[in-house]
Amino acid sequence: MYTLLIHVANEEAIMAETEELPAPADQVLYCINPRRRDGKDLHYVLPEVQTIIVPWWRINFIEVMPSGDEEEIEGPFVD
Repeated sequence: MYTLLIHVANEEAIMAETEELPAPADQVLYCINPRRRDGKDLHYVLPEVQTIIVPWWRINFIEVMPSGDEEEIEGPFVD
């Protein structure tokens, strides 16, 4: 499961989870547990809704949030 920060055109960014990262040929993005970045409900989605479908033409870009499972990557510099 991936946590995404989705920047929707003319709206506040939303956080949601997805089972897999979108493919280049996808037309929509399926989002599970949509919410504002601070965890509050979205004003335009009913509180009982678990999944929303966002068309790509509404999305400016997506940030994939770190899951904490990745190893820390060391830079080329020395302390």
